[in-house]
Amino acid sequence: MARMIGIDLGTTNCCVAVVEGARPEVIPSKEGSRTVPSVVGFTAKGDRLVGQIAKRQAVTNPTNTVYAVKRLIGRKYNSPEVQKARGLMPYAITEAVNGDVRIRILDKDYSPQELSAVILGRLKAMAEEHLGCDVSEAIITVPAYFDDSQRQATRDAGRIAGLKVARIINEPTAAALAFGLDDESDRTVAVFDLGGGTFDVSILRIGEGVFEVKATSGDTFLGGEDFDQRIVEWLLAEFQQQSGIDLKGDTLALQRLKEAAEKAKCELSLLTQTEIKLPFICSDKSGPKHLSLALTREKLEEMVRDLVERTEDPCREALTLAGMAADEVDDVLLVGGQAKMPLVIETVRRIFGRDPNQNENPDEVVGIGAAVQAGIIQGDIKDLVLLDVTPLSLGLETRGGMFTKLIERSSTIPTRRKKTFTTVMDNQSKVEINVLQGEREIAAHNRSLGKFELVGISPAPKGVPQVEVCFDIDSNGIVNVSARDLSTGKQQKIVVTPSSGLSEREITSIIEDAKVNEEEDRKKAELGRLTSRIEGLLESNIKTFSEFGEMLDKEKQEYVRTVLDSARRAVAGNSVSEATQVLEKLGEVSQILTDVMLYDPNTFQSETDAEVDQESESG
Repeated sequence: MARMIGIDLGTTNCCVAVVEGARPEVIPSKEGSRTVPSVVGFTAKGDRLVGQIAKRQAVTNPTNTVYAVKRLIGRKYNSPEVQKARGLMPYAITEAVNGDVRIRILDKDYSPQELSAVILGRLKAMAEEHLGCDVSEAIITVPAYFDDSQRQATRDAGRIAGLKVARIINEPTAAALAFGLDDESDRTVAVFDLGGGTFDVSILRIGEGVFEVKATSGDTFLGGEDFDQRIVEWLLAEFQQQSGIDLKGDTLALQRLKEAAEKAKCELSLLTQTEIKLPFICSDKSGPKHLSLALTREKLEEMVRDLVERTEDPCREALTLAGMAADEVDDVLLVGGQAKMPLVIETVRRIFGRDPNQNENPDEVVGIGAAVQAGIIQGDIKDLVLLDVTPLSLGLETRGGMFTKLIERSSTIPTRRKKTFTTVMDNQSKVEINVLQGEREIAAHNRSLGKFELVGISPAPKGVPQVEVCFDIDSNGIVNVSARDLSTGKQQKIVVTPSSGLSEREITSIIEDAKVNEEEDRKKAELGRLTSRIEGLLESNIKTFSEFGEMLDKEKQEYVRTVLDSARRAVAGNSVSEATQVLEKLGEVSQILTDVMLYDPNTFQSETDAEVDQESESG
C-alpha cells in the first residue's frame, strides 16, 4: 500500500516525516541525520549528488553545486530577489527566453523546479527505504508568504519527483499542527518562522481540534543565508585589510568563507566568542596566506541587527490583521534554524512580551506538522481540522489600470468570491481578464498570475453587458478564475498557471526523461555514494599505512598496497560492483591497520617468552 509523507522543503535543510500508529515520526537519512541539506551537486563526469555528499564537495566544486534554490523557485529572472541572488551565489543564474530563471550547470540549463525535484526525489527514496513500500503522495510545506507562482512551482517540483502533491500548506501552519497535536486547550499561538531563506509569522487560534489561521505576514527573501553573507563580507574586509588581498573573485575561497561563516554563526548561539581559522586561504608571491580571526557574539549582533529588526513589522502587521494585541497571544513558537540566535529570541520576547516556546525542535517541527496533515487526510489522525488563509489579496485589472480586489489577504481558504463587471466601450465583443496578486492599488505594481479572454459578448452599449468573474482558491492556495457573460451564458475559465512556472509540456518532458534514465540515474547516485565513502577511507588508510605500514609483514604490506591501488581506480571508474567490492576490502584494510596501530611492542609478550618467565619463577 502506498503511503503519504510530509516534507519540509527548506532553503538550507529538508525534513521528511510520516505518521506511524497515529504518531508522526521523522525519517532519518542513511547517515543517521534527521535533516538533509538542500544541496544538489554535479561532478565533472556529470554525476548528480544530493544532500550531505553534495554539500561536502561544495568547497572544491562551488560553481557546480546548487544551494538555496528555494529562493529562486517561481520567480522571474528580472525580479529584485533573483538579481540579488545572482550577486551571492557561486553558480550561474541565467534567463530563459520567456524570462524564467534557469541555473546553468556543466553547459546545461536547469529550472529551479527541476533541481528542487532532485531533492524531493531523494527524500521520497529515503521514505520508501525506511517504510519498505512505495510513496506516491506528499504534503509539501511552503513559506506562508509564497505567492501563487511559487506555490505552483513547488507543486511542479513534486510532480517531477514522482509525487502527487496532496496539499500545499504553509510552514508556520504545519509547525502549529505539530505543536498543538497533544494539547486540547483553547489558545492563540504566534508562529515565528525564520529559516534559511524566508521569514514568516502566522497567528492561529487553536481549540477543540480546529487550527484556524487568523493572519499571516512575512518576507520571502530574509533568512539565515543573509546572516551568513554578513559574516562573509566582514571576513573579506578584515582579510583584505590585513593582507591587502581581495578574495571576492576567488570562488573557492568564497565557498570556504561561507562554510566557516555558517559554522561560526551557529557556534555563537551557544558561545560568546569563536575563532575562524582557514589555513591556505590563498597565496601570493610571498607564499601561502592564512585567515585567523576572532568573532564575538556582540560583533555578530552588530552586523545583523537590521536583519533581525526586519522581522518586527511583519509581526505587528500579522497582529493587526488578526485584530488582536500582542498580550492576547498565549504562546509564541520558534521555527527555523535562524530562530535559535539569542538576538532573535530577545527580539521575539520584546515584540510579544513573553518568552517564546522552545520545546519543539525548530529544524523538525515543520516536517512533523506536514506529516500530521498527511495523517489527517489519510484518516490516521482524527478530530483535527486545518483552516488556512491566503497570504496576499487577489483580484483583476480594471479600467484606468487599477487593481480591484475580489479576495482580501488573510481570507480563510478554501474560499470563493464573485463580482459582476461591465464593458467600457460600445459594442465591446470581448474582455481581457488579467488576474493579479498583491496589495498595491495600481495594477502594474502587483504580480500578474495569468491572462485570458472572454469572447462572444453580445453587442451592446458600454455599461450594459454583465460579466460575472469568480475567484476560487482551493485548500492548497491555488487559484481558479472564471468569467461568464450573464446574457449569453458563455464562460471562460483557467486554473491560473503562473508565468514563471514550467509549461505542462515541459513538465511532462522532464518526467518522461527521468523515467527513461531512472535506472542509470539510480546507478550514478549509488556510485556517487560509494565513491564518497571510498575516498574517505582511502585518505585515512593511506595516511595510516604511511605511518605504520612497516610494522606489517611483507605479505600484508603487499595486500594493503593492492587494495589501495584498486580503490584509486574505483574512484575514477564507473562500476558500482567494483566500488562495492573495493569498499569491503578497504574495510578489511582498515581493520589490519587499526590492529597494527593498537599493537604496542613494549607490552607485547609471546607465548615462548611467557613460558621462559614461568620457568624462571618456578626455578
